[in-house]
Order: sequence, then C-alpha cells, then structure tokens
Amino acid sequence: MKLATDVAHCDDLMKALEGFRWHAARVVDRWGITLADRLGAGARLLVAGNGGSAAQAQHLTAELVGRYRDDRPPFSALALHADTSSTTAIANDYGVQEIFARQVAAHGRAGDLLMLLSTSGASANLLVAAQEAHRVGMTVRALTGPAPNPLQGVADEALCVEAASAATVQELHLVAVHMLCESFDRALERRRLPGNGRWAAMLGEGDGHGKGGRFGEDGAFGEDGGLGEDGAFGDNDGLGRKDRGLGEDGR
Repeated sequence: MKLATDVAHCDDLMKALEGFRWHAARVVDRWGITLADRLGAGARLLVAGNGGSAAQAQHLTAELVGRYRDDRPPFSALALHADTSSTTAIANDYGVQEIFARQVAAHGRAGDLLMLLSTSGASANLLVAAQEAHRVGMTVRALTGPAPNPLQGVADEALCVEAASAATVQELHLVAVHMLCESFDRALERRRLPGNGRWAAMLGEGDGHGKGGRFGEDGAFGEDGGLGEDGAFGDNDGLGRKDRGLGEDGR
C-alpha cells in the first residue's frame, strides 16, 4: 500500500510536469531576462514565502548571491523571512500579516522586483506584501498553485501550477526556481562585455592590480569600486544608482 502511494505521488508529479514545462519555460525565460536586466543595473530582488515556500525562496536568493553553476558576480537578493529578529518583531508589534510588507517598505525601491511563492495563492501576508511593493514601484512576480487565486490577481505576472497536491506544487516551484536561474545566467552571459569591471574582477580578466582587476581603477577598491568615490560609501553604488549604499541618497 505504501509503495503504491509513493508511485502515485510520482505519477501525479510527472503528469503535472508534462503540462507545466512548456508554459513555464516561456514564462520563466522572460522573467530571467528581466531579472538580469534589473539586477545587472543595481536593482534588488526580494523574495518571500511561508513554510516550505520560505525555504524555496531562500534557495533562490542563495543561487543569486552565491552562484547557480558557473562563477559570476554576486547579485543583491534577500529572503524576507530569513531575518528572524525583524520578522518576529514585526509579527509581535504589527501582526503576522505585516511581516513581509514592512520589510518591502524598508528594503524595496522603484525598479526592484518582488517574488512571492505560495501553494495556495491566498496567504494574507503575501497579498499585503504585493500591495506594498506596487506602492513603492516594484514589479511583482508570483509562483502559485492552481489558478485562479488571489495572489495571481495582485501580481504583475504569475506562474500557476495546476496540481491538486501542495507537495507537487512545491516540487514544480523548485523546478521553476532552477529554470529561472538558468535563464538569468544565460541572459547575463549574453550581456557580458570584455573588460566589464564587474565581470573582470570576478573572473580574472584583469591582472589583479591593473584597470581590469579587483584592486584597479574599476576594481573593488578603485574609483568605481566598493569603497571608491562611487562605491558603497559614496554618492552611488558603482552601478549608477543614487539610492544604494550609504551615500547622501543611500539606504
């Protein structure tokens, strides 16, 4: 009986994947290109979910801050549930429905992206977060269970998994996360230019001490680097955005 149940779960997963993969590939490829454009220009990705979806949200941010496959620069991505002190303080003072929205208000800027994961598509704290993201000018994407659902309705675009089981929905959300990372990396590679300071610093195209290296004029400690005139403590972040870092218009 147990074996038959396990096989049935796999059968359900295969059936859902068959109906999901082609539509998902088109949607997620588009999302990956947008993500590469935005994060490559200095924007930030905020991600949120509850329970197992929170774990998958953090899986996505780990792939962006770390790497998915090949070596590349890190990008700004935050899983909003991961700051337990802030999350519990907000829940205690403002209610659980505000745990993500208040962090969106704190960290989000116009042009940033918010990704929300939910098997039901009905989590109140995610719906409030989506509304707050729109208020500050962010783009909202959602991975959900079957359509229609409330989160699909408030997101700018949603990828909905047509499966009856929450477990199957979560499994396909993980597939979508990995497809998104594939698309993101492909888009970055297409945009990679020889001598680009950020790529050169990470991938060793410079000599390590010259203009193309980590410590040169375009490196981590140069004029356009992390601690230079346009760096993390200057007027902008070295990526052309005045509202990053700790400068006059920073966070």
